[in-house]
Order: sequence, then C-alpha cells, then structure tokens
Amino acid sequence: MSTPRMHTIVGITLGALLLAGCQPNDAPISPAAAASVPAAADSGIEPPLDQPEQVTPPRSASDMLADQLAPIVDGAWRSVSHKARDRYRHPRATLAFFGVRSDMTLIEITPGGGWYTELLAPLVNDDGQYIAAIARSRKSGDEPAGAAKAVQALISGWPEHFANARVVRFDPAAPVFGPPGQADAVLTFRNAHNWVAAGTAPAMFKAFYAALRPGGILGLTDHRAAPGETLAQAKGTGYLPQDYVVKLATDAGFKLDATSDINANPKDTRHHPKGVWTLPPTLALGTTDREKYLAIGESDRMTLRFVKPAEGAAPAAAASTH
Repeated sequence: MSTPRMHTIVGITLGALLLAGCQPNDAPISPAAAASVPAAADSGIEPPLDQPEQVTPPRSASDMLADQLAPIVDGAWRSVSHKARDRYRHPRATLAFFGVRSDMTLIEITPGGGWYTELLAPLVNDDGQYIAAIARSRKSGDEPAGAAKAVQALISGWPEHFANARVVRFDPAAPVFGPPGQADAVLTFRNAHNWVAAGTAPAMFKAFYAALRPGGILGLTDHRAAPGETLAQAKGTGYLPQDYVVKLATDAGFKLDATSDINANPKDTRHHPKGVWTLPPTLALGTTDREKYLAIGESDRMTLRFVKPAEGAAPAAAASTH
C-alpha cells in the first residue's frame, strides 16, 4: 500500500519530467523509476526545443519579382510621364498576377510607345528574352514604325538593360511571332479593342496560341465595357465586353486561368463623348471638362490570365482575384 509521502515524491518527480519535455500521455513511470530521475532544474540539461528559435519563411515568386522590379520601375531610362502612369497601370501587381519571371522568353504584342517595354526588357535581360512584336505597315510615319524606333532607341541607348531585347515584325492579317512554342508568356496591354475593330482579333489570338509552349501564359488588359453591354453597344467606344474577350481566347484554344480587378476603376462610367479617348492620357476633348476627366483617371480595365493547356492536362477552373 502506498503512503502519502510516496504520493508526494511521485507528484514532484512527474512535474519535473513534464518540465523536461515529457508529454502527459507518455508511458507511465513507476514510482521507483521516477525517484531515480533528477529534477530538470538540477540536471544542467536544457529541455529540447520543438522548433528552431528563428525560422525564415520561403520567399514567394511575387516577392522575388517585386524585388527585381523595384530598381527597374525607378530606372533612369523611364520618362517622367511614363512613371506618372504607374498609379493607373499598377505594373508590379499586374506582372505578378500574370506570373512573369525573369527567366522567361516573353513576347509583348504591339508595345506602342514602349511603356511596358521599359519594364519587361530589363527584367528578362540577363536570364530570359524580350521580344517586341510590332505590326508591319507600308505607310511611313505610322504608329507601328514609331513603336519599332522607340524600342530600338532603348536597345541602343541603354545596352546594359536592353541588349537582349529584339523586335519582330508581323503581318496583322496573318500574324506569326516566330518559331512555334518558343515563348513562356505573351503579354498585351490595351490592344484587343483595335484588333476587334480591324477584324483581325481571331487571327491574333490563334497566333498567340501558336507562339506559346504548352503551359505558357497569355496576359491581357483592355478597356472593359459596362456589365451587360454587348459588343454592338460598345462599338466605337474603345471598350470591350469582358466575356467577348474571354471567348476570343478560348475559341483559340486557351483556358481562362484567372481574372483580376487590379486595374479596375469604379469612377469610369464608360460613357464619354469620345469614348475611352476622352479620359487621360489622350484627353480627346482638350481643355473641355479637363479637370473632370483627370479626376476620373484612366479607364476601367479587365485583367485576364489565360493558359495554353499542357498536352493531356485536364482544364482547371478559372479563379477570380480581387
């Protein structure tokens, strides 16, 4: 029969063992064995730690991209007017949403004045490849020719950041952007409405699909029509129904992977005297109601990420990111 003194000794010893790291559900210890174990405070042995005191979490791809873009966004080759538009175009968040990486072969379709060229080409200059795809035209002094000159000026003026960039010219009616399956990503910014107006949109989306490797990304932004508005209703405004753009891509073989409101602008009513060009940066009305349209800012835009399915891959459900 146990005595009160024995109960006291066992209680004290079990308490010491718990302090030393034993769990309450460990195998029971006999009173004799417990009496032979020194208390943790007297043993001089530190109790084991379940985890290291400092754990460095793995860095996400978006964090790495943000670090790489930080000096590029502030690059001396970017004009003051281009930097001023960052607040409307959200380049860091947009490129992170598209899943852009510095080791990609990346084709930008119709770069215009080179706003995104100034960011993308330096990003992939060391480990990837930037290709500016610019439409051919027989007219001198047109926008495509100007875009090609703008890109070439960056390449020659800032070789340490743009030496690995190149330009390809394509026929808008039968576009080809290089060898099939060469690109990891195709990106285009506020261009789809022009292709729709010209009747070349289906051919363009099929060419994007051909240029991408299986699993490659198509990233697109454009001016977004009001919810429920049809293509006919939006005609001539520069805005496009989002579901129509999604259909252009999926008809070409793409899968919608995700949508985002990164570039949304709830102030934009989409109904302006000269369409989207009423808003900045164009300000087609000149000084008329200038402050009103500056207060609205740039257009409400859809931001869509599509994927060229890998061979034999089951289609994934599209996600929405806000």
